[in-house]
Amino acid sequence: MGTEQVVAVFGAYGHTGRFVVSELRERGFVPLLLGRDVERLRALATAQPGLDHRVASVDDPASLDRALREAAGVVNCAGPFASTAAPVIEAALRAGIPYVDVAAEIEANVDTFRRFTDRARSAGIAVVPAMAFFGGLGDLLVTTAMGDWTTADEAHVAYGLSSWHPTGGTLASGTVSRERRDGRRVRYTGGRLDYHLGEGELPRLEWDFPAPLGTRTVLGDFTMADVVTVPSHLAIPEVRTYMTVDAAEDLAAPGTPAPVAVDGRGRSAQTFTVDVVVRAGDTRRRVVASGRDIYAISAPLAVEAVQRILAGRTRTTGVASAGQIFDAPDFLRALSGHLSVAPHHADPLPLEAGTGQLSG
Repeated sequence: MGTEQVVAVFGAYGHTGRFVVSELRERGFVPLLLGRDVERLRALATAQPGLDHRVASVDDPASLDRALREAAGVVNCAGPFASTAAPVIEAALRAGIPYVDVAAEIEANVDTFRRFTDRARSAGIAVVPAMAFFGGLGDLLVTTAMGDWTTADEAHVAYGLSSWHPTGGTLASGTVSRERRDGRRVRYTGGRLDYHLGEGELPRLEWDFPAPLGTRTVLGDFTMADVVTVPSHLAIPEVRTYMTVDAAEDLAAPGTPAPVAVDGRGRSAQTFTVDVVVRAGDTRRRVVASGRDIYAISAPLAVEAVQRILAGRTRTTGVASAGQIFDAPDFLRALSGHLSVAPHHADPLPLEAGTGQLSG
């Protein structure tokens, strides 16, 4: 348990931030509520009696320094992370405390590895980006599937979402990423991130998810943060991610509403399956995870990370993805109350929709 250690949550009043605050309290930590909107902070503090709140802005380093005083660690839940990650990491390094974020933005995560790897390692401070549903969970699953392999030819991460009602933060982060890409698409191939001018729509493929989801049409080259986290520590030259078409259409539709809570924990009715396949030669390994609400599951992922870092249960220091810094199978077992994870023996690869041919 947290033994009442203080953990700062930047963007505490946001959708995912609220889940993180609740998860910290359940584990015995004392959340310190941070953000730039004083009225929203006060409202959250009123709803969470006994918690302190401090106003801080990424445009004001001194305010971040004041906000992190007495904190044992910080979780950044405030997107777009292209704007918030670096200033909060800088403040964490000045304070000498670990940093965790829930960034799904590919470019923001690349920036974190590029800008802070040497400094964080020299300072002996853990910086864990993308410790969330996108990026962190996929990396833990791929690392678990790899087992004793030191290399593989390909890793495939297929997301089977029942729906995707995006938060305002998700939409804002997506806008920033699209602006940074300037009309280009991104994929991880040949051992590097490849930005290219794609033509037409993304390819539609068939993915055979385990029951009860079954075969679903997915979008190929629907690239998520796993293409940063997985190759950061695993020798896999091809990392591909896929998204069920229905969920991708929800995300793209202008009228899709935000998530609506349907239970006492604030979770939506959304369900998910994450199907991971790694291939080395003719051998494939597969691990599947399933659960509920992609935003809610990010909270136990991030807080489990904080708890392990503060307890010294890490394998490295500096900037590191989830699968590198933690014992991936043990980490996933610790989330059994939130997430179902199991190996599977049927080893699919995506088929081009309507052809029965393996995708390239």
